Amino acid sequence: MSTPPTVLFICQHNAGRSQLGAHLLEHIAPGRANATSGGIAPAEHINPVMAEALGELGIDTSAAVPRPVTAADLAAADIVVTMKPGLALPGPVTRRLVEWEFPDPNSWGIDGVRDLRDGVLEKVRALALDA
Repeated sequence: MSTPPTVLFICQHNAGRSQLGAHLLEHIAPGRANATSGGIAPAEHINPVMAEALGELGIDTSAAVPRPVTAADLAAADIVVTMKPGLALPGPVTRRLVEWEFPDPNSWGIDGVRDLRDGVLEKVRALALDA
């Protein structure tokens, strides 16, 4: 049996988009990938509207804490997914880099976040099939 790939999702604050990616991948492909996330400049906590949108799918984010992405994270990841192109990463990506472009949902309400969640879910499903 082969080791599941590690997929690292990165956004600016690790409070919204990258949390979405990691939680959704774990939700749709449990055991088939190790999902993690980090931010360039982490926020203090996950966006509560993001947590609500994930909760609607039965995903518990109560233990989610934004954290900085490190060069070691990049080196350990089989797939690095940036949720915004052009992020200043703390080191080189040594394996596969995937760049997505999703807007920052920091001040959005639940309806906009649901749309974002569903868009990220579509991309995550395609990634899970390809990983």
